[in-house]
Amino acid sequence: MLALVRPLAEESVLLQSALGRILTQDIVARRDQPPFAASAMDGYAVRSADTPGSLRLAGESAAGRGFDGVCDSGMAIRISTGAAMPDGADSVVIQEDVRRDGDNIHVPLAVPGKNIRRRGCDFSAGTILLKTGRRLDGVALSLAAAAGAAQVAAVRAPRVAILSSGDELVAPGSQPGPYQIFDSGTFGIAGLIQSWGGIPNRLAVEKDDVGAIARAAEEGLRGSDLLVVIGGASVGDHDHARPALMQLGLKLAVEKIAVRPGKPTWFGASPHGLVLGLPGNPASALVCAALFLRPLIEAMLGRDPSHCIAMHRARLMQALPANGPREHYVRARLDVDGGGAQTVRAFEDQDSSLISVFAAANALIRLPPDAAALTVGAMVDVLPLESF
Repeated sequence: MLALVRPLAEESVLLQSALGRILTQDIVARRDQPPFAASAMDGYAVRSADTPGSLRLAGESAAGRGFDGVCDSGMAIRISTGAAMPDGADSVVIQEDVRRDGDNIHVPLAVPGKNIRRRGCDFSAGTILLKTGRRLDGVALSLAAAAGAAQVAAVRAPRVAILSSGDELVAPGSQPGPYQIFDSGTFGIAGLIQSWGGIPNRLAVEKDDVGAIARAAEEGLRGSDLLVVIGGASVGDHDHARPALMQLGLKLAVEKIAVRPGKPTWFGASPHGLVLGLPGNPASALVCAALFLRPLIEAMLGRDPSHCIAMHRARLMQALPANGPREHYVRARLDVDGGGAQTVRAFEDQDSSLISVFAAANALIRLPPDAAALTVGAMVDVLPLESF
């Protein structure tokens, strides 16, 4: 799958719209931060050589509005947290330690440099603050703003269209027929795409009709970097998704996978773009989204996709039976015991249609093909699901 994916182009993004984006250029500090020596406390700026003793209050330095004069011998300047240190002053006495009598204050012994943030103590001009390839979270956005960056160069966010089909599906909020269920898969996949840095586009659910699915797929591929098709990919009489895409010139690179749940997953390229087919059962679709869709999005963002499917090791808290010929991803709950070690417990019911079980899970246990039965205490591979 990854062999068919290339990083997307660079674009300029306003900082307020850059959450989750991947930098394509370093962000470099244009000036020192802070750009002046500043007080770390509310109090009085003084010359330490004049302390202890009585000093004359000669002015004020406030945040955003400094004291224009010089703090000469015998003077003190009222100062706020973050305000610039007046010339001549070398210490700040906190207001709790000062006794004021009109325009005079009585101060204890002051230590040079006390309660002062030196110029550039956060970062200096020319420092690389955020490197190419960094995903911009809230803290990174704050740092970029502190550097004065109004916009950043970032990888264009992947546009992913989502198409589901089936006569049994109706939109949430509508009145289902006696044999229908609410469409849930497209909402889950769309949410994951957005959390992984993509822009989802949920298409209307199509009926079990090859022509209708083909037309919707062609429309979905227009302006998208990837089309995700949910359901209709197995071998039943009403599985029309793959034949519909074949009408659009789809060439399969992956016809199915030896994974449980998710065997019907497929991937290919059409003249209109890339297509990933996920199983119709919600749990199967979510498992395969974690294993395949997320790495594809990471590759489009120009990042190494291996980090998002890296396994942890955890101690099994209940016995598991021997596995069959397909790699099995078991929905589970990952915890930390009193000694700080990771432990994991599989949910009893692994039916691939159960969304409630997935909502309670925060990890997948990976069982290799034909793995032997496991006893309590065995160490197993676990894929955490932080983004679910």
